[in-house]
Amino acid sequence: MNILTFDIEEWFHLLELPASCKPELWGNFEQRIEANTDKLIRLLDEKQVKASCFVLGWVAKEYPGVVKRLADAGHELGIHSYDHSLVFMQSRRAFSEDIKRSCGLVSDITGKPVTMFRAPGFSIVESTLWAFEELVAQGITTDTSVFPASRAHGGFPSFPTDKPCIIDVRGMKLYEFPLNTSSFLGTRMIFSGGGYFRLMPYPLIRRLSKQSNYVMTYFHPRDFDPGQKILPGMTPYRIFKSYYGLKGSYNKLKHWLDEFEFIDLSTAISRIDWDNVKVIRI
Repeated sequence: MNILTFDIEEWFHLLELPASCKPELWGNFEQRIEANTDKLIRLLDEKQVKASCFVLGWVAKEYPGVVKRLADAGHELGIHSYDHSLVFMQSRRAFSEDIKRSCGLVSDITGKPVTMFRAPGFSIVESTLWAFEELVAQGITTDTSVFPASRAHGGFPSFPTDKPCIIDVRGMKLYEFPLNTSSFLGTRMIFSGGGYFRLMPYPLIRRLSKQSNYVMTYFHPRDFDPGQKILPGMTPYRIFKSYYGLKGSYNKLKHWLDEFEFIDLSTAISRIDWDNVKVIRI
């Protein structure tokens, strides 16, 4: 089961970068979200694939046409916070208000309730389990915010599974789709999105895909945009992580879509036997 998802955000929405970390700074940068998202819509239409797209509330507010075009193309829409704030940097109240605002912005455009969420940077961590309670309280039924390993901007290495599961929130159930990991040369690794996908050669991605019975992808429009500028104030290491592989990533994605079946989250939910998955109570 390979699930195709995109985080719909601008090219400058990189985490914890002083030059672009606040919404009041975003007007300083070139707008590329419309062209980059339309490029992905055309590819998915060509391949006859539907995806789940997690939209920043800010994008819905500033570029409602992007949201409408995704919905009109048949892709299901969730939210990705309002302004790309990390969950563990927010108070519980601020997080709750963020979810409510973002859901309202997307729902007003599509006319449909929003029930899916992904945290920026996979930033629901062990110390923010209250976030699951707030998601359920706001009507979210499906989450894909858990990165079951260590990472710079979050990570939840103690999470007990890297497969779809149910999080039991005081009797209310949340479908959780954590990021998948795979084993290569004795090491658990990520390969299915973002910089990992751009950095790895396609033959390795193909091999790991064939070995995996569950793949959760996470892409961004910027991952397929070699024309974007380098943001100011980045270290050489951060530049490498953020920009390496941009020239070849679009063709790599095309090959992946040709070789493997990809589905959206709603289709995945309909195919899983939820009576036989791990239940995690918080």
